[in-house]
Amino acid sequence: MPEFNRHITSAVKIGNIQLGHGAPVVVQSMTNTDTADIESTVEQIRQLADAGSEMVRVTVNNDDSARAVPHIVERLRRDSYDVPIIGDFHFNGHKLLKQHQACAESLAKYRINPGNVGRGKKRDTQFSDMIEIACRFDKPVRIGVNWGSLDQQLLAGLLTRNSNLLEPASLGDINRQAVIESALSSAQFAEEIGLGRERIVISCKMSRVADLVDVYQTLAAQSSYALHLGLTEAGMGDKGIIASTAALSILLNQGIGDTIRISLTPEPGASRIREVKVAQQVLQALELRSFTPTVIACPGCGRTTSEYFQVLAKQIQQQLDASMPAWKHRHPGVESMNVAVMGCVVNGPGESKQANIGISLPGTGEQPVAPVYEDGKKTVTLKGDNIAEAFMNLVESYVASHYPG
Repeated sequence: MPEFNRHITSAVKIGNIQLGHGAPVVVQSMTNTDTADIESTVEQIRQLADAGSEMVRVTVNNDDSARAVPHIVERLRRDSYDVPIIGDFHFNGHKLLKQHQACAESLAKYRINPGNVGRGKKRDTQFSDMIEIACRFDKPVRIGVNWGSLDQQLLAGLLTRNSNLLEPASLGDINRQAVIESALSSAQFAEEIGLGRERIVISCKMSRVADLVDVYQTLAAQSSYALHLGLTEAGMGDKGIIASTAALSILLNQGIGDTIRISLTPEPGASRIREVKVAQQVLQALELRSFTPTVIACPGCGRTTSEYFQVLAKQIQQQLDASMPAWKHRHPGVESMNVAVMGCVVNGPGESKQANIGISLPGTGEQPVAPVYEDGKKTVTLKGDNIAEAFMNLVESYVASHYPG
């Protein structure tokens, strides 16, 4: 894997997970169920955890959801799920944490948005109440600023000062400055109350790629707090995936970021796990972490008019995904394996030799044989109607022999 110069931040322990101080970048996600609905929330957390989410955030917005949290955590532990559960608080978090001690104790971390804690004199008091509860129960806190819910008093002050300058900054510059100042001043205030730096994570969510990159580069230069990355309101489908990948890849490639979330808007009724898979793929593409074997496949051209290699590539990917839950326990290291499924003689043998195991299928007009390569050497040539099944059996055998438990 390439060497990245990581921005070294303070280590933060969240349940069984360590963030920062050079630890691997952690994938997290968030439920979209009514937290008061214990059954559906537990089920969705299980799905997210099974997909690879290493922390899961839930909304805690009323008494019913706060009462449900301990039961949710208890159910998960009973089913051997130890994924840390994070409580997301806005507006009334100080009341809920005070009134529902079991909720405060059960959560692995609190997420507080400084822009939604309170207004005027109430802001500092209500923020202090939440931080004091975090200190009492030794809980880490994410101070999560979102540009869509900025502290209006802070923003107004910056705008007033800016208007008096000979060369005023742009509104975009002021918004970015407000986000950063809100995060850092809130973190400093939390430390003054008694929350240790090793209990603080910062996030500054923006919805534009350039803004997010600029804000986090500034945060990394000005502080050593653990950082959570995410492009907020990224959107649906390809747009959300591409925008999130563009933003996070720039920062992660610069060594910035300790935990990430891909904030995709799911299709109506669709599973939430896609955001987890995309986050894993971003980290794997950057070679920061490995989660599942990689299938290398060519895009196809006029030499590959048959869909055979596309079908085989899909079958192999599905087999690998289905096998990983068992393989990760029985075959440690298999997540770094590369499998090549190539469509013709142009790049097929070369790519297959570079992979751990690869197959070069015949293109249009080529001899109907498919050489298989393992660790750079041709081991067998497959023919006939069962090439796909035979190759998948070879992949299984390769895993068993090269990644013993």
